[in-house]
Amino acid sequence: MQRVAFKMKLFKGKEAEYKKRHDEIWPELVQLLKEAGIEDYSIFLDEPTGYLFGVLKITNAANLDTLPHQPVMKKWWAYMKDIMESNADNSPVSVPLPEVFYML
Repeated sequence: MQRVAFKMKLFKGKEAEYKKRHDEIWPELVQLLKEAGIEDYSIFLDEPTGYLFGVLKITNAANLDTLPHQPVMKKWWAYMKDIMESNADNSPVSVPLPEVFYML
């Protein structure tokens, strides 16, 4: 199992909407993530800066490369682009974070 961490940026004032949308996450998106081997997935918000920090475990990190091609993923990104920094394809601007410490 590999751990993956990344950061994204939420637009100011969109904190409650971001949380609401994730509280109501689509079952088909959850199924897609699980089928890709993702589990133990959390996103944290640094409120003063608007940065989101995602941490997940995945059986094979290469599986993450398949997600951008999935229709439900594209639909989710289009749904989220109005509240967070996004690329031209609507995917969130996501910066990988290298692990510098881990304690079991």
